[in-house]
Amino acid sequence: MKVLILAAGSRGDVAPYTGVGARLREAGYEVALATHGTYEPLVRASGLEFRSLPADPNGGGSEDGGGSEDGGGSAGGSKSLLRKASAFIQELGRGIADATAQGADLLLLSTTTAPLGWHAAEASGIPSLGVYLQPVAPTGCFPPVVGGTRSLGRWGNRAAGRVSLRVVDRLHAAAARDLRDRLSLPALPPGAMRRRQEAAGWRILHGFSETLVPRPADWREGLEVVGNWWPHHPAGARLPAEVADFIGSGPPPVFIGFGSMAGGDGERLSGLAVRALRAAGLRGILQAGAAGLSASSAAAHGDDVLTVGDVPHALLFPRMAAVVHHSGAGTAAAGLRAGVPAVPVPVMADQPFWAQRLTSLGAATAPIPFTELTADRLADALRSAVTDASYRAGAAQAALAVEAEDGAGRVAAAVKAAVGA
Repeated sequence: MKVLILAAGSRGDVAPYTGVGARLREAGYEVALATHGTYEPLVRASGLEFRSLPADPNGGGSEDGGGSEDGGGSAGGSKSLLRKASAFIQELGRGIADATAQGADLLLLSTTTAPLGWHAAEASGIPSLGVYLQPVAPTGCFPPVVGGTRSLGRWGNRAAGRVSLRVVDRLHAAAARDLRDRLSLPALPPGAMRRRQEAAGWRILHGFSETLVPRPADWREGLEVVGNWWPHHPAGARLPAEVADFIGSGPPPVFIGFGSMAGGDGERLSGLAVRALRAAGLRGILQAGAAGLSASSAAAHGDDVLTVGDVPHALLFPRMAAVVHHSGAGTAAAGLRAGVPAVPVPVMADQPFWAQRLTSLGAATAPIPFTELTADRLADALRSAVTDASYRAGAAQAALAVEAEDGAGRVAAAVKAAVGA
């Protein structure tokens, strides 16, 4: 029995599915993960078959929040970003068709692949389930996750949620039209496929914890919150010796990293981070990420700051005094799982939503918007996160709830129900 997972976007949009795939493999399924070539080593290290999606997740420049060649805030810049997004989606559609054509008995579609994956599923006759990392279905409980954190009231939140999905469907309209033509399917207007899936009660499993986002009571049946999906790590994985030695050489350090955000802004952010750490009297670990954070680029002299590369958060975070991050869904959850306080610095998209959730849970200081980040503000937040015991207590309490969930196991049960084996 072959299960094909389709996931696209940044590393945080892909890595959780390696844990889902590994659990399904342990349950006896053959599992393939279709995603971008840059993540092929990640997929293969998890023991999964890799299938390629050709689109470049970084090609549109959308991950660094820094606009475009034409100027991010200008009309020309907005048009350029839309053109790049359209080109990305067109490529993605072709890749999804090719990956699905290689065969499967069940498709698992992520938030970013579902708007096109539905059409491939129709053409191939392969059943599908949604496996989403974000709560995108309209609800009165909160506004759209990419529309800011200010509630518009129950009616306004639901209305805004519906508008948000219409925007997504319009953005995918050209790619969906071309994909249906390629697959010899009859034409459908934008939004028609989504309405068809809703009418059929298409099942969607959401890979986050109800500790952070309780399941909205006004969601329809079939929309489930199952708990986080954690990236796969080999049994017995350990921190690199250099990292373990640094942590053990003094008081617990603070982690600072921005994941796939802030590309090209490394020198400024590195200097800012080091100044903040030293003003707060704390040791630190900078994770390079897309920004290229580096203690050496910050002219940091001394042994109080260490730069690391791709070190799993599951191994690193539990040994930190606090974590500073961009509040991507996976990173935010990893901090909660570790039971350590967070200083959220959201950059874009759904990050302000997750940052606010951490704060409301009492596990994080007030978010510092990335555009307002300074060394002084970061130092103040770090002092609070490390010295105010309420933040650690809030994070520790949430960690107990998060760790008790088995999100990947819930997916395995849903797959068994879907395929009858």
